[in-house]
Amino acid sequence: MNSYLKGFLITLTGVLVITPDALLIRLIEGNSWTVMFWRGLLSGTMITFGLLLYYRKDFWPKLKGVGWPGLALAVIWGISSLCFVYSIKHTLAANTVFIVSTAPVFAALIAWLVLKEKVSTHTWLTIGACLFGIGIIAYGSIAPSHGQTTAQGSIIGDLAALGAAIAVAITFSIARRYRNVSMIPAMALSAFIAAAIAWPFSAPVVQNSTNFIAIALIGLVVAPLGASLLSIGPRYIPAADVSLLLLLEAVLGPIWVWWVLNEVPNKTTFVGGTFVLLTLFISNTIALLRRRDKA
Repeated sequence: MNSYLKGFLITLTGVLVITPDALLIRLIEGNSWTVMFWRGLLSGTMITFGLLLYYRKDFWPKLKGVGWPGLALAVIWGISSLCFVYSIKHTLAANTVFIVSTAPVFAALIAWLVLKEKVSTHTWLTIGACLFGIGIIAYGSIAPSHGQTTAQGSIIGDLAALGAAIAVAITFSIARRYRNVSMIPAMALSAFIAAAIAWPFSAPVVQNSTNFIAIALIGLVVAPLGASLLSIGPRYIPAADVSLLLLLEAVLGPIWVWWVLNEVPNKTTFVGGTFVLLTLFISNTIALLRRRDKA
């Protein structure tokens, strides 16, 4: 198996693993902080346990090896997790995943502002179009419902999703800048940071079997396995390919919620989300074709 195929399959598996995340968060009865606490504590424990099995005596050197960049990534990724869970609990699941899917766009802006990388005209057009799509989604959360039967979003939840997208974009930039350093230990640390922040405000008692199953699936499977695979796969394939695969999560996530909870997005969410996804799909396809032409 060549490195590209390996990276593609690892990334695809990671994307498919995280698609039920929004649904499982919704199924848990409790406030956002409780979900954040259990999600962080269990996923951090699982990732740490996996690292101990894999690295053994080299675990501590690998953990120290992430350095200050890894610590910064851990803090920012922890913030993104907090924002994501809060958003899922306070707005439409479709709003959250559509907005978070624009993280690569904000990563391009950060690369331009901080790393002084040149941004192409086609990237600027993508950025503008995605921001326009986010604006449509946000408008649907603040506009009067006029008696419509579909679910209504929340501007606070939408802003939390935007915060998650920007935080994820920053972690993308850090990982790209230090691509020779494995950041999986930082992912474990980020989970514990999120749990520590959420703990004082949480009610960490599992009240029923549904909560227990959903918490176990998120903390022991979805979050740790998805995060680990998505930190490994992109090291072998280009950013455009990764972004195209990540669009699957934005499509399948709301479908899970609609199928189980019957949450139907309103028209503005559908229009804005479709606009965002089509923009990202076209932009990443163009980037992929250009790379292959050069190759």
